[in-house]
Amino acid sequence: MSGRDEVLARVRTALGNPRPPAPEPARDYRTADDRPPGDPALLDLLVDRLEDYRATVLRCAPSDVARTVGRALADALGDHDTAAVAVAPGLPGDWRPGGATEDDGRPAVELASAAAAVTGATVAVAETGTLFLDGSPACGRRALSLLPDCLVCVVRADQVVGGVPAGLARVDPTAPLTMISGPSATSDIELERVEGVHGPRTLVVVLVEL
Repeated sequence: MSGRDEVLARVRTALGNPRPPAPEPARDYRTADDRPPGDPALLDLLVDRLEDYRATVLRCAPSDVARTVGRALADALGDHDTAAVAVAPGLPGDWRPGGATEDDGRPAVELASAAAAVTGATVAVAETGTLFLDGSPACGRRALSLLPDCLVCVVRADQVVGGVPAGLARVDPTAPLTMISGPSATSDIELERVEGVHGPRTLVVVLVEL
């Protein structure tokens, strides 16, 4: 008998035979919000949470998305050539900054050298300030939102919900989900905050108010 077999045998003995049924998990948590998606109060809450996480939020009208994305890139990158900006392949044409390059599945090392990435989102949770990207064409592959040092994410007002259960209800649980709450940051070493370790150092959210 191996050490693993012995440990598992002792666990089985401790549990008894037959094993007791597993208790039902408590499901009395709140699963819905009484405010509809896109409610102005939810938008304000999302902005407050994102800014608290040191993200930048720019609000705009549907007709002004491309200009706002361009302004976000100019503020974040300065004189960088827009050709160094990669956009998700399914991002609508009227959301794309002029001169940007569509992500074509290039190797990760090339994608990491991009100055910034522009993607859409699947849903945004106001209470936690979390953006969900699901790998769909508008969101792009996971590497697109993680490797470039700056991420500009376009979120429509009708994608903003109250809590995490409402957000999860809107996504495919089998999709390659990426959940983003502010710029990448860690305080693992001596409680000193360091940004840009696990993802983009700069996060700009363009909130499209419908």
